[in-house]
Amino acid sequence: CFYIVIIALTLDSKDLKIFKVSANGQVVQFALGTKHKFKGSPLEITLPFELSRGQHVIVEIEYETSPSATALQWLTPKQTAGKKHPYLFSQCQAIHCRTMVPCQDTPSVKHTYYAQVSVPRELVALMSALHDGQEPDPSDSNRVIYRFRQPVPMPSYLIAIVVGALESREIGPRSRVWSEKEYVDEAAFEFSETETMLKTAESLAGPYVWGQYDLLVLPPSFPCGGMENPCLTFVTPTVLAGDRSLAGVIAHEISHSWTGNLVTNRTWEHSWLNEGHTVYIERMIARCMESEQLRQFEGIGGWKELQESVKEFGPNNVLTNLVTNLHEVDTDEAFSFVPYEKGFALLYHLEELMGGPEVFMGFVKSYIQLFAYGSVTTEEWKNYLFTYFKDKVDILNKVDWNGWMHTPGMPPVKPQYDTTMADACTALCQRWVKAKEEDLASFTEADVKKLNSPQLIEFVALLLQEEPLPLSHVKKMQEVYQLNSVKNTEVRFRWLRICVRAHWEEAVPLALKMATEQGRMKFTRPLFREVYNFSKYSDEAVKTFKEHRAALHPVTAMLVAKDLKIDG
Repeated sequence: CFYIVIIALTLDSKDLKIFKVSANGQVVQFALGTKHKFKGSPLEITLPFELSRGQHVIVEIEYETSPSATALQWLTPKQTAGKKHPYLFSQCQAIHCRTMVPCQDTPSVKHTYYAQVSVPRELVALMSALHDGQEPDPSDSNRVIYRFRQPVPMPSYLIAIVVGALESREIGPRSRVWSEKEYVDEAAFEFSETETMLKTAESLAGPYVWGQYDLLVLPPSFPCGGMENPCLTFVTPTVLAGDRSLAGVIAHEISHSWTGNLVTNRTWEHSWLNEGHTVYIERMIARCMESEQLRQFEGIGGWKELQESVKEFGPNNVLTNLVTNLHEVDTDEAFSFVPYEKGFALLYHLEELMGGPEVFMGFVKSYIQLFAYGSVTTEEWKNYLFTYFKDKVDILNKVDWNGWMHTPGMPPVKPQYDTTMADACTALCQRWVKAKEEDLASFTEADVKKLNSPQLIEFVALLLQEEPLPLSHVKKMQEVYQLNSVKNTEVRFRWLRICVRAHWEEAVPLALKMATEQGRMKFTRPLFREVYNFSKYSDEAVKTFKEHRAALHPVTAMLVAKDLKIDG
């Protein structure tokens, strides 16, 4: 007698139409398992031959995506800057790649990839990979095939594609900036420090292994500030009016080249390993390129972002733990600044305990070298921390690890940052908070002329933490500071929230305009929430959202709908 060994391959998929699967050229059986509400359906492939360890098998899957694929946003020509051609971009983090390609959609699995993309010849295709040539499509003279290869192993959430009427400008020896022609020259000017940032990051974290570092400025509906796709960072156009915040976004995405892309959290419960370390390196870049005072100032701003996230989720919500439990939790709904800023606060606290920034950056660099090309858990990170600082284990043992890692709310220790840059912002904020009607004449334009761009952001951020200002105060602030005309998006979105909270009705259309003319979740969700919470305009918020829903990214639309309590 003889035995047939049935080998099964299970891939993640969601809303994919599977036509045929073959293995080594042989058609094989497949089935889609039970559909989960947000994870999709497992694609179970039966391989009718035995495999030994190390043996290769080529599995080919013919399929098509759904129009509702959450990884993909298809823009009509009128949704682009040029208004002539359609546009496609992807956003796969955290578990959306399965709506674009059947895969093992987990950060614990890394792979190289090769791709060929056929597009109309008037459009350009780009991917999170090295460009590997292009040629006319032999099956259609009106199309071009672009080829890509990614030789560095990476997780599925970093697969990215964009197709549009794109142009590029060289901004460094290993960098180009891409966008529609309407943005490209402004973007090239704004991103001129990219090579300096890359070199600074390399001096801190080790060699940049990805070869090319290009930037792509997307249309306004892109839901994130930036996305660290290897070889091709995606960036929101809102940073082009963001002054110092632009440098922070680019430094953050560059830093992900090491923490996130090279060393990756094994599961999304450990996302602080990606984000906390990336914020830490981002702020070390600011320290090297600007000053330690700026790094401290950014730490203060980050603490405020953390306070706002904890307030939004609730101080007892386990999603504010540094290490979360995401069993049956949609990662999109769990997203917040907690892993970024609670993670940074822990690393900064450890930096102080272990001997300062140079000493602790030495650990971070060593950690990257040890776990490069792999994935890591919090326990493995912690074990290596104790190994690296073996002569300081007694200090590490006194850290409230449970309070930091597994307890909701704010961290057990508040870092004592240098407040030099923040003091002027705090003083001006308190003047407004304590001012009586008769004091309003004392405010002048000179108050904010003394503040640089990061300080102006901090000033309005501080006001948001206070009780709503009286309407008379907000109107006076506009009269003397002219904040309605400020183009910096970080200032503008906070200022409009202040106005709506003060029930200044003239600000409502401005807030809704900003919420819909771009789709960055950081701005769009809070602006819609503020207008919705102004009871007189709740219905207006819902109406405006419904009118613009189709133009928003599907994830953004889903989360705003939840915020506005819209069923379905």
